[in-house]
Amino acid sequence: MDAIQLLKADHKVVKSLLSDLEDSSHRAVKKRMQLLNDIQKQLKAHTTIEEEIFYPAFKAAGTKDEMKMYFEALEEHRAAEALVLPDLLATDPASDQFAGRAKVLKELIDHHIEEEEQEMFKDARKLLSAAELKTLGAQMESRKTELLNGIR
Repeated sequence: MDAIQLLKADHKVVKSLLSDLEDSSHRAVKKRMQLLNDIQKQLKAHTTIEEEIFYPAFKAAGTKDEMKMYFEALEEHRAAEALVLPDLLATDPASDQFAGRAKVLKELIDHHIEEEEQEMFKDARKLLSAAELKTLGAQMESRKTELLNGIR
């Protein structure tokens, strides 16, 4: 699997989890907490492999336009992981506030995914060879397995 295929597969998983969270009711406290835990784990693994492996390769192969995309993507990761997600984790899952924050997280992630898939990945396919994308994909898959299994 090449790097872009791997990242798109991750996007599907996270989008599905976020949709399930958004569709959950305030009475489904246990379900909401499990979904939120799964989202946090998947997002952390995904953003780590992007930031450690994919983004540096994209940045190195690119020009000024790709540099702009690179920094914007990093900021979107920061906004989701350091600002919105911690607030959501600290919010009572039975509250209306939780539903609002979950919706904001979903919208932020959806926007980020759309930009990556419509812009960054298209550019990456032009800038990086099929062989390079396959090599990156193998590295990312290995690192993701480590992260999901709790290995730093």
